[in-house]
Amino acid sequence: MSIVKLNNQGVKNATAFGSITGLGSMTFIKKLTASSSATLSFVDGSDGVVLDDTYKEYLFTFKNIHASNAQDLSFQTSTNGGSSYGVTATTTNFRAYHAEDDSGATLEYTTGADLAQSTNFVLLNYGSVGTDNDDNCVGTLTLYNPSSTTFVKNFISNTNTSIAYSIENFTAGYFNSTSAINAVQFKMSSGNIDAGDICLYGIA
Repeated sequence: MSIVKLNNQGVKNATAFGSITGLGSMTFIKKLTASSSATLSFVDGSDGVVLDDTYKEYLFTFKNIHASNAQDLSFQTSTNGGSSYGVTATTTNFRAYHAEDDSGATLEYTTGADLAQSTNFVLLNYGSVGTDNDDNCVGTLTLYNPSSTTFVKNFISNTNTSIAYSIENFTAGYFNSTSAINAVQFKMSSGNIDAGDICLYGIA
């Protein structure tokens, strides 16, 4: 069989799925911009925020999160429309880091950043967001099917932080509740979110 025939068969197979564009799309919902903010909260039905069964997957993006203190970005969820935040969570966290001066580098599991059936805020980075003018944290958080009343609510996050190191954090876990989650709040482990944007998208 010739290479040309093989290539043509590959094209034919790839185009056989005419509805491939229907596999999913990302819809922008809301952007919150910090300005010495103690918290940033996304509450379903409030100011255009959607966190219901419209989407089975919700994506948060963090852009240039700058801290007032050298602390970690964290989040928690609510099942009562933001009246309280503290749904029981179990999480895992590992990180890789490399110093600017090449003095250290490692890949490690971070027991100080995980939770076991805790109502504490979940750390999305472990190693602090620096307070130098050019220090910041970027990344993503995906929350799966928060409106489900059958399953626990899984999430996965990946962030990169600068504080004289490049620190890559991988956090995952679940909120151990079958109640619908309808609000998500972000804050630093201490101090304010000095600046930066957090955007929310729905994925169909």
